[in-house]
Amino acid sequence: MSATSDGPAPDRHTTFRQLHHGERPLLLPNAWDHASAAALVRRGFPAIGTTSLGVAAAAGLPDATGAARDGTLALARGIARLPALVSVDIEGGFGERPEEVAAVAAELDRTGVVGVNIEDGRSDGTLAPLARQRAVIEAVKERVPRLFVNARTDTYWVAATGGGTPPSLAATAERIEAYVRAGADGIFVPALADEQNIGALADDLGEIPLNILFTPGRHTYERLAELGVRRISCGSLLFRAALDRAVELARSIAHPDVRTDLDGAAGPRSYAAAQSLAEDFAEADPS
Repeated sequence: MSATSDGPAPDRHTTFRQLHHGERPLLLPNAWDHASAAALVRRGFPAIGTTSLGVAAAAGLPDATGAARDGTLALARGIARLPALVSVDIEGGFGERPEEVAAVAAELDRTGVVGVNIEDGRSDGTLAPLARQRAVIEAVKERVPRLFVNARTDTYWVAATGGGTPPSLAATAERIEAYVRAGADGIFVPALADEQNIGALADDLGEIPLNILFTPGRHTYERLAELGVRRISCGSLLFRAALDRAVELARSIAHPDVRTDLDGAAGPRSYAAAQSLAEDFAEADPS
């Protein structure tokens, strides 16, 4: 840790926390491999995250099932060497017991990672029991107190991806309160798009940073900043956009007379469409 005329420079973990309390929200772009991470860092982003969908789909694996555990940890070890602050999406924690999740967090901390994202959504479209998720966060913070834990609640995400009825804000607030009491450093509510609810949650959280998943056509960076959001995640958006751009570019070369959507006007493919790509690599049913 170097010294300056103003005193010792903050360590990496402190710097990452400070990025959540600056004049403008922290925009966290999410990488899915070494090249995308390096490209984002070269472009000047001081902090980057990983996208569980991107990491899993790039390896032909389904997201949110724990199947990409080894690939995620290997990627984290690699990109932690970059001159940037790295937060890793570890889905539900890559372990059933809280102590198993804490062990994963400790391993990531040793590589130089400064934060993790832990979600309470399960691959079957349900939410982890509140008590279990609280215990997971407590275990991680006890094992690695300096690690920034971004606690993700999928109350809105489950409804959005499963076609269900959106939850009440009170149901989400109950989980958020429990996670904050357990020691969460930040709260992430993907698929929450209503501005009134976003603003209400940001106000209720106070100094605890609210993280919102950026939705093209629905959100703008400036408006989310006005609502009090402190961290804006790109999630799998960059991965899905890059995938579509590559496919359409190849198609335009082979079929120059056929209209393509290289300008991205139609937007990237959906999460579900990207997730379905893993089905092409699933083992055939031996029966």
